[in-house]
Amino acid sequence: MRISALVAILFLAASPLHSVETAQPELPVVTLRIGSATLRAEVADEDGERSTGLMFRESLAPDSGMLFVMPTVGPASFWMKNTLVPLTIAFLDENGTILEFHDLQPRSEKTVQSAFPRIAYAIEMPQGWFARKNIWPGERVTGLPPSARR
Repeated sequence: MRISALVAILFLAASPLHSVETAQPELPVVTLRIGSATLRAEVADEDGERSTGLMFRESLAPDSGMLFVMPTVGPASFWMKNTLVPLTIAFLDENGTILEFHDLQPRSEKTVQSAFPRIAYAIEMPQGWFARKNIWPGERVTGLPPSARR
């Protein structure tokens, strides 16, 4: 039986065994393209990296964010506990197609669930970045590392 990405992320973030009190060091970076826009994304592809995410970061460099490579393709859910920067999250399928966006509020423990059931990636960027770059659902992200398959 596989644990969904939602359960794994929420469990690790709330687990006393995974207590996070400082920002994680910068993770390996990939350059992603969406139409004419380019972004620099740290890659969170391990459980601890995904559960810590951008917690305790006080700012992000221009055109920079985090790419979450989900452990399995399925529904996804994120929260902003200990995250100080307002973010917008994009949920993507296995082909790198953006399915939906959600604005996330700093320090919120309210989970934001994907509306689509087959999420392979998520990208967190400073709030409003996608809209300012004129990026909308249906666009494809290139430069993604391989995703999990279910």
